[in-house]
Amino acid sequence: MIRLTWVQPEDLVGHELRQAAEDGRGRLPEVAAVAARWHAAGGHDAPPRAGASAEPAPGELRALAGELLDELAAIPSPLPEPSSLEEIVASCPDWPGRRAAVRPEPGRVLAAWWGRAAGCLLGKPVEKIPREGIRAIAEATGNWPIRGWFTAKGLPPEIAERWPWNRRSAATSLAENIDGVPEDDDLNYALLTLTVLERHGPAFTTEDVARTWLDMLPAGRVFTAERAAYRNLLTGLEPPATALHRNPFREWIGALIRSDVYGWANPGDPATAAAWAWRDARLSHTANGIYGAMFAAAMCAQALVADGVAEVIEAGLSVVPPGSRLAEAVREAVADAAAEPDFERVADRLYARHGRLHWVHTVNNAALLAAALVHGAGDFAATVGAAVAGGWDTDSAAATAGSIAGALAGGVPERWTTGDRLASSLPGFDGVSFGVLAARTLALTEENNT
Repeated sequence: MIRLTWVQPEDLVGHELRQAAEDGRGRLPEVAAVAARWHAAGGHDAPPRAGASAEPAPGELRALAGELLDELAAIPSPLPEPSSLEEIVASCPDWPGRRAAVRPEPGRVLAAWWGRAAGCLLGKPVEKIPREGIRAIAEATGNWPIRGWFTAKGLPPEIAERWPWNRRSAATSLAENIDGVPEDDDLNYALLTLTVLERHGPAFTTEDVARTWLDMLPAGRVFTAERAAYRNLLTGLEPPATALHRNPFREWIGALIRSDVYGWANPGDPATAAAWAWRDARLSHTANGIYGAMFAAAMCAQALVADGVAEVIEAGLSVVPPGSRLAEAVREAVADAAAEPDFERVADRLYARHGRLHWVHTVNNAALLAAALVHGAGDFAATVGAAVAGGWDTDSAAATAGSIAGALAGGVPERWTTGDRLASSLPGFDGVSFGVLAARTLALTEENNT
């Protein structure tokens, strides 16, 4: 039997119960009653890292899982974390005014694309490896603190056995075999965003994003919240129901990784970048999942015109409700990184606060992203290295960190730009060069100025 990840009802209940504990519903007696029924019937908690349990559930347990998921969905979160754009804007006292888009320096746009690709590629071979294992691999090969590509050369067999590489990507993402940039969902989504804006322009809708997914994105190349939303689209649901129905991953990192191009298309205009990211994110996410997308888009918009990291993070926080879990996590991470030069100690504090969250949740990864940017202080290798060393969603956090660091610097060091071609399963993009992608992105900024 195929154990399809991220959609089996019996695997979703545990994740939804954990989501309830995070969004304030876990204290409610009706949620406790659902949890008791689930465990009494033999239901399991959420798999800690995998997308599906090892064995299929009996039919009666799967039916109960569907029933309980629907019951949990009917219980609203008591936290003041809105998902509508109007309420988000109203809750942000520092929401930036809309500014006329400017034409950025072409080199900064190219650097943003290269930075995203390089950060993603750095994190790929250790994706799903815990922080302890990442450090063991890096130290054993002379790459600690992380300042270059990972390598298997010289890695002791006992460490490789204890911390097995992500076998799917190790053949294309190590120093000894990198030849161009391999396919990754963190890069596919940037290509999809570019396509949405080229097809539909500034007035694009969430429905346009959904149609572009269905036109171009193979179902097997989506995960977590995106897979749930994709499934919901195919069953006839429309946004925002696509983000809500049996989707316990709606506050995970997926929307954040889709947002860079919305920023690059609006240089110096974080408000518009965030509003565009909201239109995209609401297809699959709610609350902090949406805020993560808006935070990233606003930072990417500002990074193309800013002079430093502090200005970029300020722009990102200006579009996030200040009372939200994400805003609090980012503020604390920024303070830690500013006060502590040893990033391992910064990461210790991040784990003390957020270690209970799943490794691809938005809140912990947004905090890590902000801390890496502050720690790196404009140094590309230090920034992406810290994002990977944090050990959560290594390729995603480093991709966004690299995007921002590259744009701020106006260039990416040559050793990080190996093989000017990007692999992709999206039609029309396989083998595309980063120069072409940058030129197409610049064309979007010109369209906004007309």
